[in-house]
Amino acid sequence: MSTNPTIPAHLLPRDGRFGSGPSKVRAAQVQALVDANPTVLGTSHRQAPVRGLVGDVRRMLAELYHLPDGHEVLLSNGGSTFVWDAAAFGLIAAKAQLAAFGEFGSKFAASVAAAPHLEQPTVHRAVPGSIAVPVLEDGVDTYAWPHNETSTGATAPVRRVDGAGDALIVIDGTSAAGAIDLDPTQADFYYFAPQKSFASDGGLWFALASPAAVERIERIAASGRYIPPSLSLAEAVSNSRADQTLNTPAISTLIMMRAQLAWMLSQGGLAAMATRSRASSAAIYAWAEARDFASPFVADPAHRSPVVATVDLVDDLDSDEVQAVLRAHGIVDVFPYRKLGRNQLRIGVFPAVDTADVEALLACIDWVVDHR
Repeated sequence: MSTNPTIPAHLLPRDGRFGSGPSKVRAAQVQALVDANPTVLGTSHRQAPVRGLVGDVRRMLAELYHLPDGHEVLLSNGGSTFVWDAAAFGLIAAKAQLAAFGEFGSKFAASVAAAPHLEQPTVHRAVPGSIAVPVLEDGVDTYAWPHNETSTGATAPVRRVDGAGDALIVIDGTSAAGAIDLDPTQADFYYFAPQKSFASDGGLWFALASPAAVERIERIAASGRYIPPSLSLAEAVSNSRADQTLNTPAISTLIMMRAQLAWMLSQGGLAAMATRSRASSAAIYAWAEARDFASPFVADPAHRSPVVATVDLVDDLDSDEVQAVLRAHGIVDVFPYRKLGRNQLRIGVFPAVDTADVEALLACIDWVVDHR
């Protein structure tokens, strides 16, 4: 790579943030924080202003997903990783089956396998870049898998396991929520965090919970099983219904998330957000397939993520060097997932990212390659 190459200014994107989480934050969300001071910021989370904020976010999520009657929006402290342990304590009755095809699914499987009060789970695994799906199994009361693997850029369908009866369907929607279409009746506990499509910060988890999931949570809580209070899903249910969290929530996160939800709903809701992300990711995959130095990491087009696009580079084009040039020009966070160890670019295209900026990014990569 030539020393200190300078990408022409007219090629650069207007906004160079393409991280897979935390993601780009729109200016209107920052203004929402400014506007919330001093009426909400720095005030008690047990009083009406903050509880109204929590209630707004819960209502808007229900509207975004057209939640059926009886389904609830839950939230609590911590991120999605908290849910893995919370589910092991308060959602899985005895035996789970999990699909793991990346970092998040594998870590959830490890949490369940380590729980001494549960039976050893069945785990279906797939190599990174492909997907694994659950299959019907006697004795399983919970099936769980990721909707979208942030680490690999692979997406799996969300649908009930045929013949599974009253077994719960638990879905990690962390990098899918807000940007991939979903029929909420196909899952019982669809959980996610705010720092990706919802363009906010971490520190909280949310879940779309069916009546069956709430009944399971309350039944396990009443059974006498030891559950640490900070991981109690029953506490999350009762506090969510009161528009509260167990401990002080990340109020700034909620303010930015409410502003993002207002924008999402004003633009046409979940379908419109999915369209935005699909347009951006489709541009990346088409670009990679047309280049002799790049190729989509996920081989099956049906499994390619519309929100996190992963692209392999040929051996003589060093991803680190490409990233360094891009970062010097304000184009950031297109690095691959560290544990994959691949010569790769990973590009987050959540709804806040404009497709025009994605196209500019691709033009910049072409320029960097041409000027090696």
